[in-house]
Amino acid sequence: MSRRKPPLVHGLLVVDKPAGVTSHDVVAQLRRRLGERRIGHSGTLDPDATGVMLVGVGRVTRVLRFLTALGKTYTGEVVFGTATSTLDSSGEVTGTYTMTDLSLERVQAAAAGLTGHIMQVPPMVSALKVDGKRLHELAREGIEIERRPRPVTVYSFEVRPTHDPMVFGVTLRCSAGTYIRTLAADLGSLLGGGAHLRALRRTAVGSFTEAEAASPDDCELLPARIALRDYSGVAVNAETADLVAHGRVLDRVPGPGGVEFAGDGPWAVLDEQGELLAVYESFGERAAKPAVVLA
Repeated sequence: MSRRKPPLVHGLLVVDKPAGVTSHDVVAQLRRRLGERRIGHSGTLDPDATGVMLVGVGRVTRVLRFLTALGKTYTGEVVFGTATSTLDSSGEVTGTYTMTDLSLERVQAAAAGLTGHIMQVPPMVSALKVDGKRLHELAREGIEIERRPRPVTVYSFEVRPTHDPMVFGVTLRCSAGTYIRTLAADLGSLLGGGAHLRALRRTAVGSFTEAEAASPDDCELLPARIALRDYSGVAVNAETADLVAHGRVLDRVPGPGGVEFAGDGPWAVLDEQGELLAVYESFGERAAKPAVVLA
């Protein structure tokens, strides 16, 4: 059996995902375009959703979990009076409600109640795995299982009116793992009826915004070090770089044999030329250990 060839292309792609394709479709397209198999993304977007997807190529796939952990920003529209099976516009209508007393002030007040540290039940139509199977796969089989609420944080939940009194535009900043569809449905319930989400767009992942994103055909390959730009960087000399390449634990104190790591980590460890060598995490009170070594 032949061994898989090591990746030859490495870097980060900031993709503006189009509507009508899955995140997996985008990865497959990029594999064909770059001629590289080792490609992955840092967070699924629904097929109808658009916006920022961070895609790692080659060695950068090994640091994707640090990108997945970054906060997200979304825009979308909440359609009141109709609930759906998927909590968005792609599903079947499961209920209709007369909600003629909606006002911007009432919707804003309900959104405020969904802001901050909250517990959220993941939707059945999601990529979350339970016992090794994705929830959307079970949903397609007509199976619905109990899902445990999970802690998420909604940093801000802005609401604005549209030309349609039953539709309100929203902009949210939230932690990783937050389901905007669920927030839309919860907003409808809090206002005495039902609602679903449409026109979802992810406008930012951490500091990576839609302004620097491009289509799968046009996005540019960025250096590996850019992938960790939201984390503190630590530059090391050639001698320490050799230790990093061998996965050595480093002292977190300045001086002989030590490296000054600021804050609590994780840290992007760079060589003297600014190339990404590894990602280190705190290890005890005075040391840092490698989480991922790329060198």
